[in-house]
Amino acid sequence: MKTLNFTHISVLLLAFILVACGGESQSNNSTEYIVENAVFTDLDGNEVTPADYKGQLILIDFWESWCGPCLQVFPAMEDLRREHPDEFQVFAVTVGLNEGPDDARRFSEEYGYDFVWLYDENEIFSKIGGQGIPFKAYIDPDGNFIKIEMGSYGREGDYNRAKEMITEYFGE
Repeated sequence: MKTLNFTHISVLLLAFILVACGGESQSNNSTEYIVENAVFTDLDGNEVTPADYKGQLILIDFWESWCGPCLQVFPAMEDLRREHPDEFQVFAVTVGLNEGPDDARRFSEEYGYDFVWLYDENEIFSKIGGQGIPFKAYIDPDGNFIKIEMGSYGREGDYNRAKEMITEYFGE
């Protein structure tokens, strides 16, 4: 029986870290359709879809309150919302791994970020291949799926990446 040596383990660990801390995923037609037609539930039980925010770049940010990298980026996304309130929208979608809508409501009330607070009642996260958070999907102002990002590039990195997309679609 062959055993893994330190080099093999190191390579596997490095590959895992790269995926967990900031990788992009290309889509397939199924993912595009699911994201573009996603139906989420807001914290009052109302349905919310990306089409409700057509004309804005939408970040669908799958998160939970125990996810340090998720929370690290929230202030940067809040900055972008303040800088571009008519062009950029954040859907903060509680995945339901360990928390529910009540947990998200408490968090949103405590921190007051200007996001659309949602719950993933229809399991969009799982349907598009989400296995861990942070996990983000972007939709352009015309309602078309752009891409998925797994992991985080940190507060500044995520800010810059989203800012570049805002500039691409709306100019400066």
